[in-house]
Amino acid sequence: MPRLAAILVVLLPLLLLSAAAAAALPRGGFGFEATLRHVDADAEYTKAELLARAVARSRARAATLQSLAALAPGDAVTAARILVRASDGEYLMDMGIGTPPRYYSAILDTGSDLIWTQCAPCLLCVDQPTPYFDPAQSPTYRAIGCSSPVCNALYYPFCFQNVCVYQYFYGDSASTAGVLANETFTFGTNTSRVTVPSISFGCGNLNAGSLANGSGMVGFGRGSLSLVSQLGSPRFSYCLTSFLSKVPSRLYFGAYATLNSTNASTTGPVQSTPFVVNPALPTMYFLNMTGISVGGELLPIDPAVFAINDTDGTGGTIIDSGTTITYLAEPAYGALRAAFVSQIKLPLLNVSDTSVLETCFKWPPPPRQSLTLPQLVLHFDGADMELPLQNYMLVEPISGGLCLAMATSDDGSIIGNFQHQNFHVLYDLENSLLSFVPAPCNLI
Repeated sequence: MPRLAAILVVLLPLLLLSAAAAAALPRGGFGFEATLRHVDADAEYTKAELLARAVARSRARAATLQSLAALAPGDAVTAARILVRASDGEYLMDMGIGTPPRYYSAILDTGSDLIWTQCAPCLLCVDQPTPYFDPAQSPTYRAIGCSSPVCNALYYPFCFQNVCVYQYFYGDSASTAGVLANETFTFGTNTSRVTVPSISFGCGNLNAGSLANGSGMVGFGRGSLSLVSQLGSPRFSYCLTSFLSKVPSRLYFGAYATLNSTNASTTGPVQSTPFVVNPALPTMYFLNMTGISVGGELLPIDPAVFAINDTDGTGGTIIDSGTTITYLAEPAYGALRAAFVSQIKLPLLNVSDTSVLETCFKWPPPPRQSLTLPQLVLHFDGADMELPLQNYMLVEPISGGLCLAMATSDDGSIIGNFQHQNFHVLYDLENSLLSFVPAPCNLI
């Protein structure tokens, strides 16, 4: 990272000489729907390989997220670190940038704010499936000045010749730096396509890491630079199909983001739980998790295990689109494991030290043995998420064992996307609520 910073200082002046502001347009009362593709959807991986890759990304992302809450406050470089690794996203959405629009796939990330893509001239860039965005080819591109409130919304703004420069570091292995600019963006499918001027985004000329078959990132976090905040319609929802399926997932924004169309009469009632604000990590979507039930029995877990530490902002429970499996703070995971071992009458497997999944049973069961797997329910303030079996048990490809799709965490808990696949999940920022209902996401 120091080497990258040195390159940034030397080369940014060359990049900024060609940077050139567009008037803002009030936005609201509109929406769109979009397709989400899993990052490995177009690759010819086996199901075992897909699972192994997703779990590996999940482990890296969770480790980074958990470590950032404990970083020293007040350090400018620390403040510039966003909450997750760019290389560990799970879902891609398409967006058009510029006039006329050039289309790119970008990682959807509920754990960060900035929208960015790699731009020409690209002096240090990573592989992506499309050409770099060239601002010189778009008449609606405008660099943002240093005095702009948008520039001041950056974690660590930098100014060169009155042009706002951004630097974002995602964990220890990925980063992006370049010009903060306004540009016209196009979102949605053919039936709901919208074009929006003056979206602030990062035009990255110095980038490192991996973009997981994408060309940038779209931040859906709670900060002012996220797409949610900039579009001024503070609600979105998604319905995630299994990442082992070829059927794409769906994203809904603004007026399209509603659970009314989901058939609650056959899938169950819509449930809602309030978001919790963590001042130390204000971008993330924290929830008030209160407990876990296995086989109809509430586990003996102190609710404080799931709570945010008021002293330093560590702990708490996050719902995250980019973490695959769920991570539970150690006391909760220990109680969960003990309950499954007690209720599943199968021998435990000895897993390797490198395995993320720690609770695995010998599979398949002996012939003629009747086996009933326990029901799993996650309890939140005002809502209970009853998980279908395929959302918490899986056959691990290496050992062949039947494994609990959850892992232990040293600090805090993360509800991963594996647990809310085939749920329609609505983020309502205006009312500070997360709502969800089971849904056949492959049919929506």
